Amino acid sequence: MICASIEDLAAALPRFGALAGLDLGTKTIGVAVSDRMRSVASPLRTIRREKFTLDAAELLKITAEREIAGIVLGWPVNMDGSEGPRSQSTRAFARNLEKLTPLPIAFWDERLSTVAAERALLEADMSRKRRAETIDHVAAGFILQGALDRLAHLGRENG
Repeated sequence: MICASIEDLAAALPRFGALAGLDLGTKTIGVAVSDRMRSVASPLRTIRREKFTLDAAELLKITAEREIAGIVLGWPVNMDGSEGPRSQSTRAFARNLEKLTPLPIAFWDERLSTVAAERALLEADMSRKRRAETIDHVAAGFILQGALDRLAHLGRENG
């Protein structure tokens, strides 16, 4: 089920259960996961993209192993808020993934997530090679953490 908003995702989720955050790139998919209480996002790994069926199988394996309750996809909008070709690609990925899993799927604005991830990795004094290997799943962590923070805020509003 693709949720129209983060509020719809909150309504579709069980009270507890981890979420997965995805940073979809053309060559890789960064994956981050949260704890069951949905407090902290942790970068997990980067999947090298092959074809959708293989990528989806790898993602669904992670969701099963980690007992994931929902998926947050980074939403690549332009800085002015408009949608470009990457937005359409992400929407298509979500529609295809929706056919393979009952998990609720939502989008989260990923503007500046890669910039924030790069900054964090530079501050950690990581080598260029190591940054290139980790940037995608660290960016997924920033995407997921943003969504987790919003979900926590919604919980306080409604609690």
